[in-house]
Amino acid sequence: DEKQWKGPFYFIQGADPQFGLIKAWAVGDTNNGDDEWGEEIKLAEQAVQAINKLNPKPKFFVLCGDLIHGMPGTQWRKDQEQDLKNVLKNTNQDIPLVFVSGNHDIGNTPTRETIDSYCKNWGDDYFSFWVGGVLFLVLNSQLYFDSSKCPQLKQAQDVWLNEQLAVTKKHKCKHIIVFQHIPLFLRKPDEDHDYFNLEKSVRQEIMEKFHKAGIKAVFSGHYHRNAGGFYRGLEMVVSSAIGCQLGEDPHGLRVVVVTDEKIVHRYYSLDELGSQGIEKELLDMLAN
Repeated sequence: DEKQWKGPFYFIQGADPQFGLIKAWAVGDTNNGDDEWGEEIKLAEQAVQAINKLNPKPKFFVLCGDLIHGMPGTQWRKDQEQDLKNVLKNTNQDIPLVFVSGNHDIGNTPTRETIDSYCKNWGDDYFSFWVGGVLFLVLNSQLYFDSSKCPQLKQAQDVWLNEQLAVTKKHKCKHIIVFQHIPLFLRKPDEDHDYFNLEKSVRQEIMEKFHKAGIKAVFSGHYHRNAGGFYRGLEMVVSSAIGCQLGEDPHGLRVVVVTDEKIVHRYYSLDELGSQGIEKELLDMLAN
């Protein structure tokens, strides 16, 4: 049923609630300074409250990675995960939650064990789902960043992705949209590689594959700032964090409206979305 286009809809994208980073960043110890996360709890609660008030309701709420700050095997990790789950439990039950794995969730160099642990806690590290004629692909971007300790898992994701993209040629999907934690690029497709984007040759291969498949947009987090750009009609959308900000953006969420023709999105501060909701221009697109 969800493979049929039924008209415009919208979803909410958030990224990097990252319980523990605000304190760790403030004290300058990102390895061990994450022993408090009261501020992040409040921000995540504010995000959930803002989403629950929206009318009409979003089709789903996707969190694009770094759910918590504690890396696999670190001291506060389990407590951070439990506290985030306690907050997210209050999301309206009619709004499904979609989780994307980030580097803090499975490690900068993931292993089969860290990925298994994530999957037990939050669900599969890559999967697809349909909403109203649109195919959504959730990817594990750590496998593109450094799969040296689990090369078979990267290979399995590559095979799966190629199969998914082959299926789209048979099903006439309205759009294809990708969610991943690490952006392909921040502003320009040929920018230099650093911590916040994918290595150039890996990036080029993925961008070309996405372009050929007709993918319209990739939504990610990781940068803790808003950014983005285009590659041959493919839009890279980088959303800032619900949690710790590393730039000038407010704590916020992105509203993404999917119409027959296009994908339109806008980043709202948590205060703005909670007090005023979605602006008329976007609501009008949904009404058409």
